Amino acid sequence: MSTPFESGRPSADPRIPAAPVPAPAKSYAFDAHEAALHPEDLQIADFDDFSSVLEHSTVHRSTIGCVVPAYNEEESIADVLRSLLGQSRVPDVIHVVVNNTSDATVKIASEFSGPHEITTELGEQFTEVFVHDIGKNPDKKVGALNYGYALVEGYDYLLGVDGDTMADRRAVEYLETEAVSDSRIGGISAIYSIDDKPIQGLVAKFLIAGQRTQFAAFNLQNLLRGRNMAVLGGQFSIFSTTALRDVMKANHQNSPWVKDSEVEDSLLSLQIKSAGYLTKISPFARADVGGMTTLKGYDAQQVKWTYGAIELMWPGQRGDTKGQPFHPNLRLRWFEQFSMLTNLFVRVAFLTLLIASLSINAFVFSAWWLIPPVVAVLLNLRVARTMQNCDSRDLMFAGFIFPAEIFMWIRISHFLRSWTRFLSRKKVDNWAMQAKAERGGGSIGHWVPFIMLVVVAVAAAVIWHMLSPVTQSAILWVGWPIVGVVTVIQTVLMAFKLLRRHQGFTV
Repeated sequence: MSTPFESGRPSADPRIPAAPVPAPAKSYAFDAHEAALHPEDLQIADFDDFSSVLEHSTVHRSTIGCVVPAYNEEESIADVLRSLLGQSRVPDVIHVVVNNTSDATVKIASEFSGPHEITTELGEQFTEVFVHDIGKNPDKKVGALNYGYALVEGYDYLLGVDGDTMADRRAVEYLETEAVSDSRIGGISAIYSIDDKPIQGLVAKFLIAGQRTQFAAFNLQNLLRGRNMAVLGGQFSIFSTTALRDVMKANHQNSPWVKDSEVEDSLLSLQIKSAGYLTKISPFARADVGGMTTLKGYDAQQVKWTYGAIELMWPGQRGDTKGQPFHPNLRLRWFEQFSMLTNLFVRVAFLTLLIASLSINAFVFSAWWLIPPVVAVLLNLRVARTMQNCDSRDLMFAGFIFPAEIFMWIRISHFLRSWTRFLSRKKVDNWAMQAKAERGGGSIGHWVPFIMLVVVAVAAAVIWHMLSPVTQSAILWVGWPIVGVVTVIQTVLMAFKLLRRHQGFTV
């Protein structure tokens, strides 16, 4: 690791931050009655445990060290820093850790370096921005995060912020308020979405609409599970440094994040939970993250995430990442995998049986087959309506069955590629592949599942026409009931989600 380039107040040792200079000693009270004057901040009806924190606690001034790992973020880093400096509760120090960059990230971030005195409704606050260019870093984002942790480990909390994430101005305040209220909390995540207003291009708009729906469904599931967050995403989460130290001790690690996992945030969330702490999602704190606007970029990101999740779930040992199939934070992951497998089976089996039936004039239409897509559309619309910033694109994506269906096929391709890559045991640097795809490089690997599907379909058609009429009839006689039963079960589960109370949460 090269000698860091520092901007801001000089320090004898660049790895040790200068002590924070807090505002004059006093307590900062969060008044729920004042918050009630802003209805956009209080969108939920059933929030007894959280509202009690806001109403009855006067929070002492804890210390928060913010770490922003940045890789080629010249387009967004200025907005990220403006977002942090514009918070109602400003972090006590902000460390931008630039790694492996080849653009102007360091130059742009350095314009914000130095001390900042800020006055908000919580009083006078002081923070200082440091920019560290750590040069070539083989551990990529994990290395940047651990470098940042070494700078803020003396603070009460570490706020991790991605280099393309902009938060609502009270996000840090909400996260700190809840974290301070309960020492059992090891980490709290904000609610994530994507700002679709600046997105241009038909494909980009389509992909962002799908990702917004994907985020909304995931956030809602976690909120309805007692606000227990399966993954403390690194986009905008606050961590107790005490919990991080306990994780390091329990797992014999020199740093909180380990390089062995494709999903460093998921693994750390599991470890925090295993150490006896709570991992939560805030019902109020919100942040807009950077979305993927190309098929290559989205495919690489999703394959990396799914591949990493499989490693966490898989029993046994793979590298230094131990599979933990029964960990409570992985229940949602298992459900997602079974759901994708069911979606794959139902779609492929239905299309196969439909074409086979039509080929021998044996298909009989039934209006009952319209129920599953209708329920799916209603469920998508309900999820869309839970978005705080739901717009016409979200409603059209959910209301017209084809956009959501096409997006589901894209997700199925990620599912297949992830499992194929994992089971092949081929050593692949998914981080590097994602970075390459985001730059517009990479292969046509994201089309491979669809190419294979066409090949299999052609082979199946040839085999089908070689079968005798009796065999064909027997296959249809067995196949349709199986698909029907699976579809009924899937539809019932969707109906339960559709009718489930959302307890006033918005995502």
